[in-house]
Amino acid sequence: MQVRLSVKRFNPEADRTPRWQEYAVDLPEHATVLDALLEARDLQDETLALRCSCRSHICGSCAMRINGRSGLACKTKVEEARRRLPDGAAIRVEPAGNMPVVKDLIVDLNGFFGKVQAIQPYLQPTGPEPEREYIVPNEAMLTVREAMACILCGACMSACNVLEVDDRFLGPAPLAKAWRFTEDPRDGKDHDRLEMLSAPGGIWDCTHCFQCVEVCPKDVKPMERILELRRRAMEAGFTDNNGSRHSQAFVETIAASGRLDETRVAMRSLHGFDEMLEWAGVGAKSLLRGKVPLRHKPIPGALRVKEIFRATAPASPRRVAPAAGGGHGGTGHGA
Repeated sequence: MQVRLSVKRFNPEADRTPRWQEYAVDLPEHATVLDALLEARDLQDETLALRCSCRSHICGSCAMRINGRSGLACKTKVEEARRRLPDGAAIRVEPAGNMPVVKDLIVDLNGFFGKVQAIQPYLQPTGPEPEREYIVPNEAMLTVREAMACILCGACMSACNVLEVDDRFLGPAPLAKAWRFTEDPRDGKDHDRLEMLSAPGGIWDCTHCFQCVEVCPKDVKPMERILELRRRAMEAGFTDNNGSRHSQAFVETIAASGRLDETRVAMRSLHGFDEMLEWAGVGAKSLLRGKVPLRHKPIPGALRVKEIFRATAPASPRRVAPAAGGGHGGTGHGA
């Protein structure tokens, strides 16, 4: 079959702006997008730059955007990519997002791996040295098995909407890896880790867009790990931050009235007069654009919601902690 590719080309050392270049290659029915790119490079244009290695979606080297969606080129079948396009349209291939382009489809991963290093991705045991090796219970490793499947391909970082606007955010993959260590019974630094992750750029900056979950080639579910970290951080007492306050206010306003009061949640998420003054301009713009409801309309079933909260409220802190997911993501630290 003949396959058309439209590849985004850019060489920072020679080009002022990116350009699109088309290739047409003949491939078997089972071919992947990576096969198509290698065919174009090897037989038509040796200057086309891309990164790959295992060709078996194990190493993560070939992460890029295909038809606007982040993923592994070696895992994406050509037929699958073409099904999402109008008949005859070229498959659009771009470098991974949220990372500087080195050349064509190759991006600089130093920033990504720097964020991974920032979460201290290694076991930090405490207490006396054991007399023999520590044998981890099987059930404990089953808990972290999904997160350990991460191959650090960066697809989730490429798709992250927060990283589009705030490069301080650690990102989905580093935070999922951080969760893996907080859950490991051999690690003794849970408290320190949770404190660090509760700071600006950490767990409260995720906005729950689900993109990292959608694109992860290994089903690590990074966003779910971030929500678990939020629950654990709140239970550990790290609640003096905008994200925790937002989460608690979210729950409390619904419990009180059976509905979300966005204005009250926003006010209670802030801390102190200085912070309120800092956000006053945003509040004024929101008001002028009709984003701040001055009067709430009655909502059928609101009393029923209150009854649900009343029935489920008395329990462990985990009853409140699920709101660590909030409703609109982290109004925590600027996400």
